[in-house]
This record gives sequence, structure tokens and C-alpha cells, in this order.
Amino acid sequence: MLLIVAGVAVLPVAWIWRRHPTLPARRHALAILVLFLTFDLVVFGAFTRLSDSGLGCPDWPGCYGHGSPLGARHVIAAEQAAMPTGPVTQAKAWIEMLHRYLATAVGALIVAMTVISWLSWRAGLAPRVPELSPWWATFTLFWVCLQGAFGALTVTMKLFPAIVTLHLAGGLVLLALLALQVVRGGAATQRLAMPAGLRRWVALGFALLALQILLGGWVSTNYAVLACTDFPQCQNRWWPEMNFSQGFELWRHLGVTGAGEPIDFSALTAIHYMHRLMAYVVLILLALLAWQLNRHAVWRPHSRALAALVGLQLATGLSNVLMEWPLLSALLHTGGAAALVLVLTWITASAAPQSSTRRPVGQGAFAQAGSLP
Repeated sequence: MLLIVAGVAVLPVAWIWRRHPTLPARRHALAILVLFLTFDLVVFGAFTRLSDSGLGCPDWPGCYGHGSPLGARHVIAAEQAAMPTGPVTQAKAWIEMLHRYLATAVGALIVAMTVISWLSWRAGLAPRVPELSPWWATFTLFWVCLQGAFGALTVTMKLFPAIVTLHLAGGLVLLALLALQVVRGGAATQRLAMPAGLRRWVALGFALLALQILLGGWVSTNYAVLACTDFPQCQNRWWPEMNFSQGFELWRHLGVTGAGEPIDFSALTAIHYMHRLMAYVVLILLALLAWQLNRHAVWRPHSRALAALVGLQLATGLSNVLMEWPLLSALLHTGGAAALVLVLTWITASAAPQSSTRRPVGQGAFAQAGSLP
């Protein structure tokens, strides 16, 4: 399996190597490609979970000891016959393995990005500035290896909610690391002046978004979305019955308490409603941040992207509740959260203290890549 994925990963590296003449240009182009694929990986990971395919192949890294579901088709057929509505089917096995193939390919490309970063640095081809230090790529490589370990634990620990939530959060951290390197890794874009007060708004928005994403992951991994199917109330009440101690007991298996007892529905309600209450705070704060950014001409593209994503998150969040968690809406909600991480990373990486002189640090990476994924 590793040889197949490595062979596939060689193709984009060879294409980039041929298209770009210098090592810094190759590193930057590869970073853009890996960023795009990582965004896809985050969304496809959500699809794997939402389609109940997370245990389509309940071993790791292969599928019942084989490199693909083709070799395991007889075992999968026997499992499906024994439990027709269970998590093991041919389709679910392929969804799970395609997610692993894509994750492994991203890891292989990050290895290539790290090697090119060090070659460029040692050859003196990259400017000796912190933004282009190869240690950024090296830490990204470490992080993707850590993500691989959490991916293995997600399967071997049978969708343990805390592990699945951390795996989602780790994927978004990887996205932010790559976005930072893309924005600051070229040679044409200037840092944009931002008042200190506005920089604090951005930092606060990023921190609250991170907390909200963790809450959202906890809702999804505990399948608590349908605990409230009305809005703005929940179960026809403004403050429904909620069991916070069970709902936020972090170290427990799916559907049970730490003592092994079935989890109460009121615990799922607490998980859902906390995410909803935090959503009000985060969406209002990000909307205000978009308004503040729009007052500065140089930040208007960022403001518009942020405002559009706030609207998307509001619409898809409501759709998940009122339309009982449709797959497309759930995927868009996860993709919107990932895109918000990209936009806030873009803003953070582009901002400079207002008194500082603008200086080149990036290549207009998001514009160069076309747009935000």
C-alpha cells in the first residue's frame, strides 16, 4: 500500500519539478498543492465519518490484512452477511481506504516538501528569514506523522470520541501550518499594516473558533446533532434538560459513560446545546471582525471572505438541525469550518504592526492558487 501511494505521490512532485526551475519555487508550489489536498482530506474525513465508514476496514493500515478492499472482498462479504446494517460493506471499506490513501499521499508530499526546504536553505537559495525556515516544514512533517498515529487509534480504539475529535482538530492544525507557509513562503506579497486593537480581535476570534471547532467535533463524534431538531429552542424549551457531567466526560467509549453505562439522552442534549450557544458568540464575533476589517481598504478581500464563510456556517448549521443532518449540509459545515481556519490564518500571516514598514514575505498565495478551497 505504501509503495502504491508513494508511486502516486511521485507524479505531482515530478510535475512541479519540471514546471518550476528553482528550489524555492518548487517548495512553494508543492506547499500550495499539499494545502489543497489537505483541505480535501479534512472534508473527505468528514464524509468517511458521516457515511458511517470509519470502521469499514476495522484494522490498520490495511484492510483485513490486505492493501485494498479487493484482496479482502471475501472477508468483507462475510462480515456484511453476518450484519447487513453494520459498519462493514464493500462501499464503506473503499471510502475508508481512499481516506487512508489520500492521507498517506499527503504525508509523502510533506516529506518531499521538507527535503526541498532543507536543500533550498542549505544551498542559500532561500532568504534567511524565519518565515522560510525549513524547521516549519520539519514541524509540519512531525505533525502529519502524529496525525497518522491518531488515525490509527481512531480505528483500533473503535471511534473513541476523544480520539476522533483530536484527529479532526489535528487535521485543522495541519491545515493552518500549511496555510502559514503558503502565505509567507513566496516572494511578492507584502505584509499589511493592522492596528494593534484589530490584531487582538483576530487573535480572540481565532481562539474562540478553535474552541467552537472542538465542540463541533465533540457533537459529531458523539452523534449529538439530532438531540435538538428545532430552532431557536431545543426540544421546545429554551433550557432543556441537560446532563453536562456525562456529556463532557472526555475519556469514555462511544455511547457509554466511563463506567460502561449507556449515556443519557440529556447528555447528548448538553453536547449539542453548548455547541449552539457557543456558535452565537463565535458568529457574532467573526461578523464584527469582518465589519472591522472592511473599514480598512487593504483588508476588504479578507473581510468579504470571512463574512461569506460566517453566512455559510450559519446556513449549514441551521440546515443540520432543521433538515435532520443532511449529508451535503454536514460536509459544507465541516468545509466551512476548515475554510474559516484558512482565512484567519491568512489574515494572521499577512498582518504586520501598523507602525512597521511593509515588506515582501509571500506570493499572494491564495490569489495565486485561485481562491480559498
